[in-house]
Amino acid sequence: MSQHAHTATHGAGSQTKTAEKHAQDNAEDLHDEGQNHGSYTSYITGFVLSVILTAIPFWLVMHGTLDKNWTIFIVMAAAVVQIVVHMIFFLHMNAKSEAGWSLMALFFTLIIVVIVLAGSLWVMYHLNTNMMPGMEMDGQGPQTSNPAPGGSPDQQGQ
Repeated sequence: MSQHAHTATHGAGSQTKTAEKHAQDNAEDLHDEGQNHGSYTSYITGFVLSVILTAIPFWLVMHGTLDKNWTIFIVMAAAVVQIVVHMIFFLHMNAKSEAGWSLMALFFTLIIVVIVLAGSLWVMYHLNTNMMPGMEMDGQGPQTSNPAPGGSPDQQGQ
């Protein structure tokens, strides 16, 4: 082997070792900043919690064991907890990641979601309460106690 080929081969090997060392240092730096990429255990924990937080509201709604208001409250609470579980276990969001910017984006998102949900519930409630008076949703049409002008159909034939 020539001197030039030996130097090129040996130089490439040392560059590879330097690149590997640099990658390890960068990986350690990323973990020092709080950017956790998750482990098998954390993903399984997140999955199990998500299944439980889905099964409980599903069971409550299907079996109707609680009052309607309590069921709605528990379903909404489970939804909020499940959002937090997903952010922690699957999105790896915490106060240390990205120097806190992801947490600030989370707060902004929560404010927007609360405004949209509260506005939607408000509009739906008022649409329900302000529907045309006398309209019943039981499929029988309007319920009126006043007879038609001119009396009842029996009186019109006389």
